[in-house]
Amino acid sequence: MVEHYAFARDLERESTIRLLLDNDIGIDDALALTYLCACDHVQIEAVTSTPGNVDVDQVAANNRALLAFCGRPEVPVLIGAREPLQIPLVTTPETHGPQGVGYATLPDPAPALPTAVDAIDYWIEAARANPGELTALLSAPLTNFALALRREPKLPWLLRKVVIMGGAFYYQGNTTPTAEWNTHVDPHAAKEVFAAYTVAAEQGLPSEKLPIVCSLDTTERFEMQPEFLTHFAVEAGCSVPEIVQASDPEGTLSTASNPLVRYLSDALRFYFEFHRHYDQGYIAHVHDYFAAGVAAGTLDYQSRPATIDVETESELLFGTTVADFRGLWGKPANAHVVTCNDPEAGFAELITRLGSLARKLNTDS
Repeated sequence: MVEHYAFARDLERESTIRLLLDNDIGIDDALALTYLCACDHVQIEAVTSTPGNVDVDQVAANNRALLAFCGRPEVPVLIGAREPLQIPLVTTPETHGPQGVGYATLPDPAPALPTAVDAIDYWIEAARANPGELTALLSAPLTNFALALRREPKLPWLLRKVVIMGGAFYYQGNTTPTAEWNTHVDPHAAKEVFAAYTVAAEQGLPSEKLPIVCSLDTTERFEMQPEFLTHFAVEAGCSVPEIVQASDPEGTLSTASNPLVRYLSDALRFYFEFHRHYDQGYIAHVHDYFAAGVAAGTLDYQSRPATIDVETESELLFGTTVADFRGLWGKPANAHVVTCNDPEAGFAELITRLGSLARKLNTDS
């Protein structure tokens, strides 16, 4: 059975989305975080950092710098795990640049505030203190979330909603022929997370609390074209057109008058170039933005319940996600896999929100 969720309607009933975000801030993570900062109804409780696209200290520095830039310097940025559960960390400078955000630069962030609480303890304490109120958005390898579930097995009941960007099912992987990046970085963590939700489902966890999984099957439908930046600059009020073209020399930097336009243009140009290097065209798959829209309740989609597991033994299929949609394993569903979305509406939403934030930041500066 196909289940349809229209969280735009959900938003009418709940004025504020209280969000815990875990990321490994690369280019599409940065776009997603900027978008969430542009949503007035989203209250970002904390951003926790997981090693992935870059090492975790760089992830945390990127998060602090971008939150400050977007007018949210008060949001705590915390570090949990420093490496995957069982395998060495592999980062992606060729995909996201040496600092994780392509050609973009921001002023050095303020140093991290000393705290005795790590990211994992923070999540658990926040969920216990606010049962049923917090939405978790996981756009990184699932290392931190797996460790949190180890310490607090009741976390699936305590969270309001969980959204995961990861996996590939009826679709080619983007790291190996069958494996998606986030899952491949720490497949043991992903396997633990889905196993924990299988146990929770067997214990009666309500279906609406199962993770919503945004896999490559649907996130790669969010294929950004360079013209997006032209439209964004217009919405931001730039007087000079922002033109990014495949014929430009690699590494060309934006001269846009608006700082947010410059930042995202410089980040996304690197991403366009990366995709072209891998024969996908001068485009960018902005996976994490779609997942952010699902978590924020601003993008519609359809999903199907499934039982997900992750391969961790086979060298050939290491990190591959497998979804049983037909109950052949005899186990309860442990997730809802997104099967349909609307990229055209999603990009229109993104331009409107980012344009509004860009104008505000320009005025504030």
